[in-house]
Amino acid sequence: MAALVKRLLLATLTIASFSAANPVPALLERQGSNSTSVLAACPGYKASHIQHTENGLTATLTLAGTACNAYGTDLTDLTLTVEYQTDQRLHVKIQDAANQVYQVPSSVFERPASSSGCSQSSSDLIFRHKNNPFSFTVTRRSNGEVLFDTSAASLVFESQYLRLRTNLPENPSLYGLGEHTDPFMLNTTNYTRTIWNRDAYEVPPGTNLYGDHPVYFDHRGANGTHGVFLLNSNGMNIVIDNTNGQYLEYNTIGGILDFYFMSGPSPVQVAQQYSEVVGKSAMMPYWGFGFHQCRYGMQDVYEVAEVVANYSQAGIPLETMWTDIDYMYLRRVFTLDPDRFPLDLVQQLVTYLHTHQQHYIVMVDPAVAYQDYPAFNDGVSANAFLTVGNGSVYKGVVWPGVTAFPDWFAPGTQGYWDGQFDSFFDPTTGVDIDALWIDMNEASNFCVYPCADPEGQAASMGDPPRPPAVRLGAPRPIPGFPADFQPQCKAEVTFNVNASTFFGENIAVFGSAVTIGSGDDTMNAVGLGTANYPIWSATIDMPANTVVTYQYLRAEPGGTYIFEASNRTLTTGGCNSTQSTNDTITTTSPPGSSKMFKRDATPVAHGAPVVARQASGTETGLPGRNLIDPEYTINNVAGSLSNKTLDTDLVHYGGWVEYDTHNLYGAMMSEASRLAMLSRRPTVRPMVITRSTFAGSGRQVGHWLGDNAADWSHYLISIAELLEFGALFQLPMVGSDVCGYAGNTNELLCARWATLGAFSPFYRNHGEQGALPHEFYRWPLVAEAARNAIATRYQLLDYFYTAFYEQNQTGTPSVQPMFFVYPEDGNTNALQYQYFFGPAIMVAPVTDENSTTAEIYMPNDVFYDFYTHEQVQGTGSMVTLDNVPYTTIPLYYKGGSIVALRAKSTNTTTELRNQDFSIVIAPSQNGTASGALYLDDGNSLVQTATSYITFTYSRDSLVIGGSFGYQTNVSISSITVLGGPSSSNANTSSNVVTSQKSKMQTTNIPLTGPRSIQVS
Repeated sequence: MAALVKRLLLATLTIASFSAANPVPALLERQGSNSTSVLAACPGYKASHIQHTENGLTATLTLAGTACNAYGTDLTDLTLTVEYQTDQRLHVKIQDAANQVYQVPSSVFERPASSSGCSQSSSDLIFRHKNNPFSFTVTRRSNGEVLFDTSAASLVFESQYLRLRTNLPENPSLYGLGEHTDPFMLNTTNYTRTIWNRDAYEVPPGTNLYGDHPVYFDHRGANGTHGVFLLNSNGMNIVIDNTNGQYLEYNTIGGILDFYFMSGPSPVQVAQQYSEVVGKSAMMPYWGFGFHQCRYGMQDVYEVAEVVANYSQAGIPLETMWTDIDYMYLRRVFTLDPDRFPLDLVQQLVTYLHTHQQHYIVMVDPAVAYQDYPAFNDGVSANAFLTVGNGSVYKGVVWPGVTAFPDWFAPGTQGYWDGQFDSFFDPTTGVDIDALWIDMNEASNFCVYPCADPEGQAASMGDPPRPPAVRLGAPRPIPGFPADFQPQCKAEVTFNVNASTFFGENIAVFGSAVTIGSGDDTMNAVGLGTANYPIWSATIDMPANTVVTYQYLRAEPGGTYIFEASNRTLTTGGCNSTQSTNDTITTTSPPGSSKMFKRDATPVAHGAPVVARQASGTETGLPGRNLIDPEYTINNVAGSLSNKTLDTDLVHYGGWVEYDTHNLYGAMMSEASRLAMLSRRPTVRPMVITRSTFAGSGRQVGHWLGDNAADWSHYLISIAELLEFGALFQLPMVGSDVCGYAGNTNELLCARWATLGAFSPFYRNHGEQGALPHEFYRWPLVAEAARNAIATRYQLLDYFYTAFYEQNQTGTPSVQPMFFVYPEDGNTNALQYQYFFGPAIMVAPVTDENSTTAEIYMPNDVFYDFYTHEQVQGTGSMVTLDNVPYTTIPLYYKGGSIVALRAKSTNTTTELRNQDFSIVIAPSQNGTASGALYLDDGNSLVQTATSYITFTYSRDSLVIGGSFGYQTNVSISSITVLGGPSSSNANTSSNVVTSQKSKMQTTNIPLTGPRSIQVS
């Protein structure tokens, strides 16, 4: 869902004229003059009172000269703590001696524990320092490689600015520092990564986006890979440049320098070590890896049901149907629109899905409408909302208009959130969702800072937006759905009115029928279209054989209406009748003698909307800071720190301020929402998909990549972002809005994206309101591509589920960039569109728009075409694939792998679990292979029995071992061995050698215990 739709982009652009909201020129001015003058004069610190401990050292750092006070007040006394936490991890922490400066609360980010017996003598990393001016290095013991060296510039530690710079080798290969849509391997010349979470429509490159992940991987080929994580949630600019030597520089507006160094030396080992710092990723339900469908702008529950039925009619497996905020009454969380999504019909929809082994998910936003309804009143009673200095509830503006925002630090907030979930999502009296989608949690706020008049801004933006027309039944038969989802007896009336208007003024019809406002709800008046301007028209469902009174409203840009002086009357015809009006509006624009009315502050629904009912002083930040406009300005594209988000001078419960904790808001909502899902289903794995994240969010949730655009560049961007989150950030349940969210997609793009999206952990088609719908069944080519891709994905689902489990257990990424698999092949360093899906399947998508040719890199290794089983010997060079259909995506087995596939695909993952396995052996160059298969019930939070089955192949012998605790009635029905003696079918133009030989034998091997099989 777009938080800032196109109508708001103009409002965002006008920020530049606002006095406190134009940071970029100020940043250039300040840094252009001060970075070489004021900062150059900063004296740094000198170290003293050095005390060596069993696992590190401590020291006092004292300002080494006259304070420079470049962007704040220099702190004179700091402390240094160095811990060798494991043999592969070093912790270096520089903080104020008084322990007042803000640190990320341990309640939000639990610090990793140190292992016993670790010391400098046993560590892979060596910490060394110089006393005056203080600097330090981190060196790899095995080869003496300097990994981090802060002598590049003096340390600056001020009240609202920290600067630390490290030298880097020339032309480094760096990755991470997200969230971003820049190249996967970062630019290292005049490049700035800004971290400050924001609502980022169309996820533009070169800007700050939704999440905060200040970790980077530094890959140095044969010299090893290491990782550096800065635990700091404040806004920051991270500069990478080669002026006067290559360097990386942190510039933060607060917090401390809390570093974790991970030695690797392989990229996969760095990922594993990082998972020990931020926590292991959450295991997701088996069904969550099925195909998902959503679209913002669904008119009503009938349209949702039609989409479900259309997928079934098209023969495209649909695992889960989603509903965006369309289901809410005037966009208010924990409500249903009683006219468009009445409770009984939504429950029938959910029952239909569950009966057909499918699932249902809806969205919940953090912002709660500032209205007299239970979700708001309960929050006030629980002291769950952010407040301003006088104790009143802080007001912002989001989709429902004026809103309140939960304070996730407050002790009553979790109970409040649990209560709303328990009630609204009650399986008997509410909407029985299977998982959860949370959005807008950066937090997004449409109000332009300082938001002195939230009511006025909401009205001028048209929030809450006018709902779509009410329909009295489905417009067409919906196969398979109950009688309430079929067409009902109704009449259709086409309202036509001649009305001249000025720009921004609209015309709506309002009257006594339920479909045009019931005479008391102007928000349900129906907006008319302008295709034949000045004739405004709309065709609307009306009750049959009924006398209806109506009139035309002028809807003014400021949220007011001009009513006609008197009503008109018509009598509708019988069932399925049609009729039209040809009227002329009686009011004038601008307003004449007609009365202008303020839009209803609290519109009345037709029947009650369905709502939920309620069943330290340390390390919180220095006093006296400028929390709104700090002297050092980060490159926040939204403008000032508080613009389009929460005011940064808000104080959370416990004394933490939004200035410091802004980047934690989405992560804290994620945890609260996961706990709320567990509250209603304590034994079931929660699946929560969020937009805003922080380091460690993968412990709680998955992430979709936000409001991307429906264009080819975002198709490509989705691959690099998949690798960022899945391989670097330990947030593996990740995927993009397939076919693109913003704007109109096209058939060829959507077909390619349908095949690409099938090889991301999270696979969902989603689009925005107002764009052409792009469900897979809408084009024959896309439908074929989707059927093919889903069939392959489902056959591989248990294989990938096993890889996902491995990441949950060890941190080994379930998706890996090419350099993770071939770390000493420098040609793979910059590859960002080719990757491994699990340990054995190389994905090599077409990367040129409207093309059937793919240029892919084949490392010096043996591969096997996934579809034909042809053996391909790579030579470390590019290969051209011609005639790649739009209905497929190139895939390869990696030599040395054993993959357990389901013997055939099915329509749902429930059916899939009943299919036998086919074992595919892809021998390495020396004729060996190995693999694994993890089995569990796919849904329980705590598994009572699991199987972890290993496969080892050598010399025509397959050995099956491991553990076999999970009881399953499926077996291994076939074993296929790929490859064989080469047919010497050399292709010199593509630098590969192929062989088509493979052998298969039919088997019936139960998965109940170890055994050896001779493969003949």
